[in-house]
Amino acid sequence: MKIGIVNDKPAAVEVIRQALAGDPDLQVAWVASDGAEAVQRCAAARPDIVLMELAMPVMDGSEATRRIMADTPCAIIIVATDVERHTACVFNAMGHGALDAIEIPALADQDPRAAAAPLLRKIRNAGWLIGAYDRQRPATRIPAEPAPPGQGQLVAIGASAGGPPSLAVLLKALPAGFPAGIVLVQHVDATFAQDMARWLDEQIDMPVRLALAGDRPQPRTVLLAGTNDHLVLMRDGTLNYTKHPVEGLYRPSIDVFFNSVARHWRGDAAGVLLTGMGRDGALGLKAMRDSGFFTIAQDRATSAVYGMPKAAAELGAAMEITPLPQIADSLSARFARKPA
Repeated sequence: MKIGIVNDKPAAVEVIRQALAGDPDLQVAWVASDGAEAVQRCAAARPDIVLMELAMPVMDGSEATRRIMADTPCAIIIVATDVERHTACVFNAMGHGALDAIEIPALADQDPRAAAAPLLRKIRNAGWLIGAYDRQRPATRIPAEPAPPGQGQLVAIGASAGGPPSLAVLLKALPAGFPAGIVLVQHVDATFAQDMARWLDEQIDMPVRLALAGDRPQPRTVLLAGTNDHLVLMRDGTLNYTKHPVEGLYRPSIDVFFNSVARHWRGDAAGVLLTGMGRDGALGLKAMRDSGFFTIAQDRATSAVYGMPKAAAELGAAMEITPLPQIADSLSARFARKPA
């Protein structure tokens, strides 16, 4: 795969080059020293993946991401120094279509291979999403099995590139007293999951926190998948994390969570698949629909990246294809039909 590096610090560029050298399938296509140059480079020679710094002269990484995704869209990973100090910029860039974010590897402080591994894993994940690898195995339909009744109401939401601000728009629009518990799976590294929960909590009226093993979905509470393992719903209605499946799926996987809901939830439920690159969540949403649950996919016009919702639409997984501002109305109408 061809990689574009966007960073104004020569030392950081060299560290990224050394990390990429650990995977013979990766080739540096070009290096840009600021966001404006990156936009020009992408227009002239679009790479498979761009590794984007945040703080740069002329144009920062968030604005560069917006322009690249508007003009010459490609997979973008934020690879920056001290990303925890730039949380708002990280989620702004993700709102424009960046897939994920990670710190620049500290190769000098530990074994270089171990230090480079998290970045290489994210690049491989992005490669699977854009079809550069053929190792990804689609999630399979998991048959339903008996479970305790009376689990109430649940909204399961999956999002990737463009997800954070889309989630904020959707959740803000839900009415006071919305009766269903809400569980989110957003493609974001565990390093930033707590920051995302805190950021989203500031955007909406409902409390938002990371899902913990043993939690149960509760009305008026938003739980966010918080590790690099997959979030799953267990037979007894509690949430847990699992490493399996290990290969070929984005971590955390929306398909894995949606399939577990289709298999184990015995109340009323809805599945919502928002903006994102790739196909994660489409098969899981189909499993939820096949199990009798209400399903929605975001429409093309309001998606930052129309990948996952498009895959769901092509599978017939969504009962409704809905503009983002109207998804809350559809959910409210659905759950108003039955008492909590």
